[in-house]
Amino acid sequence: ELGKISLDALFRERENLNLQIVEAINAASEAWGIQCMRYEIRDIKLPVRVQEAMQMQVEAERKKRAAILESEGIKAAEINVAEGKKQARILQSEAERQELINAAEGAAKAVVAAGEARAQNISVVAKALMHENGNSAASLAVAEKYVGAFGELAK
Repeated sequence: ELGKISLDALFRERENLNLQIVEAINAASEAWGIQCMRYEIRDIKLPVRVQEAMQMQVEAERKKRAAILESEGIKAAEINVAEGKKQARILQSEAERQELINAAEGAAKAVVAAGEARAQNISVVAKALMHENGNSAASLAVAEKYVGAFGELAK
């Protein structure tokens, strides 16, 4: 009976074994009118070969549990690394998106500012044209631009 049980189970099931032995004794001694009330296994002395086999079983279980724990640790570490990389990619894409938004907003503000500056420039020119020598000044400005543009073509 003891050889069929693992070492861990043997120590855990000692009380059940005690009860089974009491039942077996009572069944065998019933014809004589004897009843066993209690039986206790105090010390278990197994043959050396059985002890070695049980010890090997215990060692194998320990190694199995250690391997499982190690693999679970590796798995958790790899999951953490993957989650970190995922989060980094998400943050990087969000940063790039925000950078594009900021650049577009800056370009839009630059276009608005350039338009406002051009409008002011036109307003100033219009006021200048209303003065006494305004037409002459405008003709001079157009001539200067014409000469500058012709000079660029000549290059």
